[in-house]
Amino acid sequence: MAGSITTPVDDGGGVRKRSSSLTPFSSSSSSSSSSSAASGLAIPAVVHDDPNDTSPLLTPSPSPSPSPRKRKIIRGSHFTPRALAVGLLVGLIICFSNMYFGLQTGWVSTMTMPASLLGFGIFRLLRDRLGDLPFSPVENVLVQTVAGSMAIMPLGCGFVGVVPAMEYLLREEEMGPVRMGLWRGCVWGVGLCFFGVVFAVPLRRQVLIREQLKFPSGFSTAVLISVLHGQTKGVEEAGGEKKNPHGFASLVGDDESFYGGEEVRDGEEEDNKKSEGWKRNVRLLIVCFLLSGISTFATYFLPVLRNIPIFGSVAASTWLWTLNPSLAYVGQGIIMGPATTLHMLLGAVVGWGVLSPLAKNKGWAPGPVSDWEHGSKGWIVWVSLAIMLADSVVSLGYLAFRSVRLYWPRMKGVLPKSVRNLLPGGRQGYASLPRTDSSSESEDGGPLLAEIEEEKEHDDAPPDQQISNKVVSIGLAASIIFCVGCIRYVFGDLVPLYATITAVFMALVLSIMGVRALGETDLNPVSGISKLAQLFFAFIIPQSNKSSVLINLVAGAVSEAGALQAGDLMQDLKTGHLLGAAPKAQFWGQVIGATAGAVASAFIYQLYTSVYTIPGDLFQVPTGYVWIFTARLVTGEGLPPMAKEWAVGAALLFAVTTAARTSMTRTKRLQALVPGGIAVAVGMYNVPSFTLARTIGGLLSWWWRSYKGWQDTPLIVLASGFILGEGFLSIVNLIMQSAGVPHL
Repeated sequence: MAGSITTPVDDGGGVRKRSSSLTPFSSSSSSSSSSSAASGLAIPAVVHDDPNDTSPLLTPSPSPSPSPRKRKIIRGSHFTPRALAVGLLVGLIICFSNMYFGLQTGWVSTMTMPASLLGFGIFRLLRDRLGDLPFSPVENVLVQTVAGSMAIMPLGCGFVGVVPAMEYLLREEEMGPVRMGLWRGCVWGVGLCFFGVVFAVPLRRQVLIREQLKFPSGFSTAVLISVLHGQTKGVEEAGGEKKNPHGFASLVGDDESFYGGEEVRDGEEEDNKKSEGWKRNVRLLIVCFLLSGISTFATYFLPVLRNIPIFGSVAASTWLWTLNPSLAYVGQGIIMGPATTLHMLLGAVVGWGVLSPLAKNKGWAPGPVSDWEHGSKGWIVWVSLAIMLADSVVSLGYLAFRSVRLYWPRMKGVLPKSVRNLLPGGRQGYASLPRTDSSSESEDGGPLLAEIEEEKEHDDAPPDQQISNKVVSIGLAASIIFCVGCIRYVFGDLVPLYATITAVFMALVLSIMGVRALGETDLNPVSGISKLAQLFFAFIIPQSNKSSVLINLVAGAVSEAGALQAGDLMQDLKTGHLLGAAPKAQFWGQVIGATAGAVASAFIYQLYTSVYTIPGDLFQVPTGYVWIFTARLVTGEGLPPMAKEWAVGAALLFAVTTAARTSMTRTKRLQALVPGGIAVAVGMYNVPSFTLARTIGGLLSWWWRSYKGWQDTPLIVLASGFILGEGFLSIVNLIMQSAGVPHL
C-alpha cells in the first residue's frame, strides 16, 4: 500500500531509489579471454550500429542517413540459465527479507544494486570453472532484473499490507475475515503479477528513447555493473559528457577489446588495485552480514533488546518511546538518506510526542495508547492518512498537469485537421516541427512524422532484441483476463466482475503516472496511486453494498501492483539500455522472476502467519491498518472525536508543502528542507522505535559523505550487509519459534 523512500519500497510512501555517485572500486582481475559469450538461450551477441527507428503505426519517409558512429560490440548471451538461476536465488533471499520487514513496518526494498553485487560475487567465486564463458555485464543485468522482480512481490501482491487487512482486520459485517490460505494466496499473487509488466513495454519507447528520463537508480545500477566488470572507460566518458549518457550501450567503452566480465590488463599494479578494492568490499559485506545476523539471533533469546527504554520507563511503557537498535533499520536509514529519515523523525515527534498525548489527555482516544481501535495509536493514523492523501493528490495532480501541458501540442498535431480547427487557437494554425523532406509530412500527421524522423538520432536496441508488438498485444489481453479470472476465483461473488475490470484498467492509467514519476524523481508513488484508486471506488461502489470495504481493498491492491511492477521493469530496462542488454531478455526475466516471487511470497507469508501472532508485538502490520482505515474512511465510516478536524488541517498544511516541494526540482538542497508528506506520515504511523533507528542510519550516511568524504559504494555494501543479515537470520528465528525454543 505504500512505499518507501529510496531504493526501498515502503508500503506507506512509494517506491523510490536514490541515485549514487559511484566510482570505480572493483573489477574482475583475472586474465581476459577473447572468447565470445556465455552459453545460454538463443538471444545472440549484439553488434549495434544505430539502426533506424521504426514505428508500428507509421512509417517515416526516407531521410539522409545519420552520420556513422563507432560500433558497439556487446559480447555475452543476454539470457542464460545460470544467470536466471542466480537471479532466482538472490531474489529469494531478498524476498524473505522483504516479507520480514514488510510485516513489521511496511518497508520493502528492490535492492537491485546489492543484487548486482551478489550476482557478481557468486560468479567471481566460480570464475575458475567458467573457462572461456566468463560472466558478462548483460548477464548481470538479467540477474538484477530477476532478483528485483522477486524482491517486490511481498508488496506487489499485498502480503505486507492489504492481505493482512483482509485476513485479520476485516469485520464480519464487512464480509470478513477473508482467509486465503496457501493455494488461493498463490492464485491471488500470480494473478496480479503480469499485467503491469506487459503494460510497461509500450511505455519504454516514450520514456526511455524519446524523453530519455533519468531513472536515477537504474542509471546508478548500470554504472555499478560497468565498474564491477571493468568497463570504467565507458563510465568516465558518460560522466564527462563525451557521449550521450542515455543512449543505447552508452556505458560501453568504444575501444574495449572485450566486454564479457574480464578486463583487459593495463598493468599489474592497476589489476592488483582493483582486485584489492573488490576484496575490501566483500569483506565489508560479510562482516556487516555477520554482525546483523548475530544481533538478530540474540534478540530471539532476549526480546527486550528490541525495545530499549532510552527515554525512561514511563515514556516507554505509556507512550511507546523506545529504540529498536536493529542494524537492519540502520541500514534502511543509510539507503534512505538524511533528509527522508529526518522528515520521518519529525512525523514521529509530532505524532507520538504531541498528538498522541493530546488525544489521550483530551479523551479523544481513551483506550491504551497501543490500541489501534480506541487508543491514540489508532487516532493519529487518521492524521497520517490525511497527510498521505494530500501529498498523493497534489503530487500526482501536478504530474498529470505537467504531462498534459508538455504533450498536448504534439497530440493536437495528430488529430484530424477538422477537429484541430474546433480547438482553442486551432484556426490560427499549428507550427509543426521543421521537416527535411516534403514527402515525410501528411496533411494530418505531420508533427508526429517529424518526431519520428527526429527519433532516428536516438540509439535503441536492434529490432530482433526488442519485444514484438504481437507479444505485447496478446500478452496484455491475456494478462488482464487472467487477473480478472484469478480475482474472481479467490473472492467469488464478493467482488463484482465489473469492479475488477474497472480496477485493472484504472491501474493501467495510474501506472503511467507512476512510471513518469519514477523516471523524473526516483519515486514511484504507489501508496498515493492505491489511495486514489480507493477514493475512486468509493464513488462507484454504493455504501449499501456489504462488500464495499473488501471491494475497495481489492481495487487499491490491483492499482498498486500494476504501478509497482511497471515502474520496476522500467528501472531495469534503463539499466539494460545503458549497458546494451536485450529488452526481450529482461522482459522474460521479469516475467519469470515475478511468477516465482508471487508463489514464494505466498509460501513465506503462510510460514510467518502460522508461527507468529499477527498483528503482534513483532509483526504489527501497520500498513494493514492504514489500508483498512482508508477503505472505511472513503466508504463512509465515522471518525474518532476531533480526528476530522486535525486530519483536515494536516491535509491542508501538507498540500501546501507538497506543492512547494514539487516547484523546487532545480534546488535540491532547499527542497530537502521542506518536509515530505509521505515521509512524515510513515514516521507518524510507525512506532518511534523503528523511526529512531532509521534516523541514526540517515545521520550516519550524512556523516560518512560530508565529513569522511567517502563514496556511496561502500555505504551501499554496508547497508546491504546489515539488511540481508537480519533478513536471512530471521529464517533461523522462525524455525526456532516454530520448534518452541524458549525465550530467556
